[in-house]
Amino acid sequence: MTPETLKPQFLDTSYGAKLAYHQTPGTTPGVIFLSGFKSNMDGSKALALEAHCVARGQSFIRFDYRGHGRSSHAFEEGCIGDWAQDAISVLDDVAKGQQILVGSSMGGWIMLLAALARPERIAGLVGIAAAPDFTEDLLWDTFDDTQKAMIEARGYLDMENLYDDGEPYRIARRLIEDGRDHLLLRTAIDLDVPVRLVHGMADADVPWKTTLRIQEWLTGTDVEVTLVKDGEHRLSTPSDLDRLARVVDRLLDGPARLDDQQS
Repeated sequence: MTPETLKPQFLDTSYGAKLAYHQTPGTTPGVIFLSGFKSNMDGSKALALEAHCVARGQSFIRFDYRGHGRSSHAFEEGCIGDWAQDAISVLDDVAKGQQILVGSSMGGWIMLLAALARPERIAGLVGIAAAPDFTEDLLWDTFDDTQKAMIEARGYLDMENLYDDGEPYRIARRLIEDGRDHLLLRTAIDLDVPVRLVHGMADADVPWKTTLRIQEWLTGTDVEVTLVKDGEHRLSTPSDLDRLARVVDRLLDGPARLDDQQS
C-alpha cells in the first residue's frame, strides 16, 4: 500500500470543516507540509518529505485544506483566509511542540499567515516557489476588462488547468476579495524565525522575483534565498526533492531545534 492510498485521519474543526490529514510521530521540531492551490497532500513533494522525515525519526504532518483532496467542502467555496484557518487548526489541534512549516506555491502564503498567527509555535519556514498575494498580483492584475467584468457580474471565472486533464480552475470573486484582506507584500512581515526560500528561475507561474520581495519584507535577518537556474514551478524533480530535504535538514539540525522530545 502506497502512502497516498492510506486512509487519512480527520480533524473536525469548530467551524464545521472536516480536514483530512496524515501524521507521523517523531521528534520535534516537527515538519508540516502545506500544499499549493487546488493541490493536495498526496503530491510528490509532500510524500518525499514525509519519507525523509520518517527515515530520520522526525514528526511530520501533511493535510488537505477544505475543498482540496479528501477534506470537506467544495473548492469554489474556499479562499485564502479559510485555508489559513485550516493550517492554524492543524497547528493548534494536531501538531505538538515547535514546527517547521514547508509551503509550496500558495502554501508559501498560507505558511506565512499561519506563522504570523502562531509565531511562538514556529521553529522555521521553508518556501518552495512561494506565492503570497498571487490572487491580486498574478490573477486580478493580469485579467483583462472582460474577465474582470465576468467575475463581477457572474461571481466567477473559469481558467484553463495547465497541469493535468482535470476541470478548469474556477476563480471566485470571493477568492479575489478575501485575498485582498491577506496581502503581505505591501508592508513588513513581522517574523523573526529562520526562513529558507527556494525558487526556480524558469518558473512560468510565479516569478522568482516574488521570493526576493518576500525576503525584503521579512523583518528577521536569518533569511536565505536559493535560486535554481533551470528550476520550474513545481520543483519536484529528484534533484529538487534532494535539495528540499537538505534545506529542511539544515533547519532541523541547527538552532531551530528548540526541543527534542518525542511528540
